[in-house]
Amino acid sequence: MNLTQYDYYLVLDLEATCCNQETIKRHQTEIIEIGAVMVKAQDLTVIAEFQTFIKPVRYPILTEFCKSLTSITQEQVDQAPGYVEAIALLKQWLSNYPKAVFGSWGDYDRNQFKQDSKFHNVPFPIDCPHVNLKQLFSEAQGLPKRYGMAEALQLAGMALEGTHHRGIDDARNIAKLLPFILGRQQLQQPSTA
Repeated sequence: MNLTQYDYYLVLDLEATCCNQETIKRHQTEIIEIGAVMVKAQDLTVIAEFQTFIKPVRYPILTEFCKSLTSITQEQVDQAPGYVEAIALLKQWLSNYPKAVFGSWGDYDRNQFKQDSKFHNVPFPIDCPHVNLKQLFSEAQGLPKRYGMAEALQLAGMALEGTHHRGIDDARNIAKLLPFILGRQQLQQPSTA
């Protein structure tokens, strides 16, 4: 995909209900946070952000594991809009940025949106093409394997800012990696002295 044809890069990260004891099946997880950063393609400056929590319906009570992993509280999701309302807000925000491409770290976020949209019987919320930024990062940097976002930041010599596994913070961190993801900057190869 030729990414130079887009005016904006939408960097998006989702958090979803989860557990470490298999009480919530993978196909029943639900989005509880959307974090999104809009980046101007030309100079990679962040021009806008979007964040919302979402109230889950299948498993409305967050597991201790989920709260500890994401730092999202029960109160935050209890007071949040439902999925349909939350994606309407997202779509409204996105309408300000035509000619965008949607990027996330891996395919998880796109698949989770598909799953939640199907469950709530609404169309997929983002009508621009998706690109796997994790894969692009490895390809642009000639790396033999794919790295997690935190590892990618380390390779780029950047600090992880905010809270890992918080949608908005992860989206901001991924946006910082865009020069490396797009091959505009190369990683400093560690010296083998």
